[in-house]
Amino acid sequence: MKSKGQVENYIYRRQIKAWLVSLLFWGCRVFPVSSHKIVMWTLEGKGGYGDSPKYIARELLSRNRKRHRKYRIVWLTDVPAQEFPEEIKVVKNSVWNRAYHLSTAGFWVGNTRTGYGTRKRKETVYIQTWHALAGIKPIGGQRGNKLPRMARIVSEADSKLIDYVLCGNEWSYTTCPAGLLYNGPILKTGTPRCDVLFGRTEEMRGKYRALYGLPSDARIVLYAPTFRGGSQSGKRSVSAGIGTMDFGQLIRALEGKFGGSWYVFLRFHPQVAGQAAVSGHNGKGGSDRVIEVSRHPDMNALIAAGDILITDYSSSIFESAILKQPGFLFVEDEEAYVEDRGRLMFALDAMPFPTARNMNELLSRIEQFDIAVYRCAVEQFLKELGFFEDGKASGRVADLMEGLTVTRDV
Repeated sequence: MKSKGQVENYIYRRQIKAWLVSLLFWGCRVFPVSSHKIVMWTLEGKGGYGDSPKYIARELLSRNRKRHRKYRIVWLTDVPAQEFPEEIKVVKNSVWNRAYHLSTAGFWVGNTRTGYGTRKRKETVYIQTWHALAGIKPIGGQRGNKLPRMARIVSEADSKLIDYVLCGNEWSYTTCPAGLLYNGPILKTGTPRCDVLFGRTEEMRGKYRALYGLPSDARIVLYAPTFRGGSQSGKRSVSAGIGTMDFGQLIRALEGKFGGSWYVFLRFHPQVAGQAAVSGHNGKGGSDRVIEVSRHPDMNALIAAGDILITDYSSSIFESAILKQPGFLFVEDEEAYVEDRGRLMFALDAMPFPTARNMNELLSRIEQFDIAVYRCAVEQFLKELGFFEDGKASGRVADLMEGLTVTRDV
């Protein structure tokens, strides 16, 4: 834990840096805004072609081809080697590129905050898709006194720029303002990243089995722990949080319960994917059946490809629930996690997802699992949260953008 003086010094240095960054944005106002230019990013520029911006881009590019629209998409990213459609202009997520492209775009579409110091012109519309359908872990203002001062400053600065936030359920509609420290319009469009969960599961199942040379009838458990962070210190550090997962025992338990040949898709959170890949997955056993997929930017495509999801505090459990796909919570560090992050948004044992606090409990939950009871409980849970996903969210967002473009061009 940093001392009060160290924290104050850190904040002061961040504010000076933000002021310098803002000068670049002001300077770029000599260039005109193009109403048909769209800038997108994921995970503060550290992500690739994934999440909700990907599905909005797909919809807009499809409309470009069919209706000869003139939307031009620029994607800010630190990982340009990933595959993007040729119609998208991929640029390095440097401060210079951010200043120029964001200053000249008619739209911004992102799933995380903009950089501190960013400035937005009045002609630009900022659509925040966020990167969670709903949440077990608290975010932003939901964290109370667990939210570091610097994080609050950055969040409030970004929220003042946002024009629209998207949501896919009544629970998020209600909790979003406190979480994002945001008081503007929230649109009940659905969540574009969830569109792949409607009508495309067979496509994704075939794609990812072929990609990794797996049998067409291979069964896949996606293990996707979220990150842990030293969030109260100055500069945030994160770790993978894989715990004592034993992949060999997991595979044997799944094959004993459900039959078939099982493989593990291991996906670390994007914030730790790089360091996790260097150090290895660190799990026990089953190494010939464990495939790391952390570099794939599209989490929901992986969910659609899989048969079971195991996570801890990740919002991905709600997305697998849309498919009524078996989902398990493996939470060995609940007390420490809550101490660092803040009180969870749901009591774990009150949700329909079987919860295990050690490896033996996880094996027991798998053995006792009843798919009929589970699906009934999940359906009731999603109903209580007011889910309204239907696979058409990307189209609604594209309609919104087209309508705003026409209005501005008149």
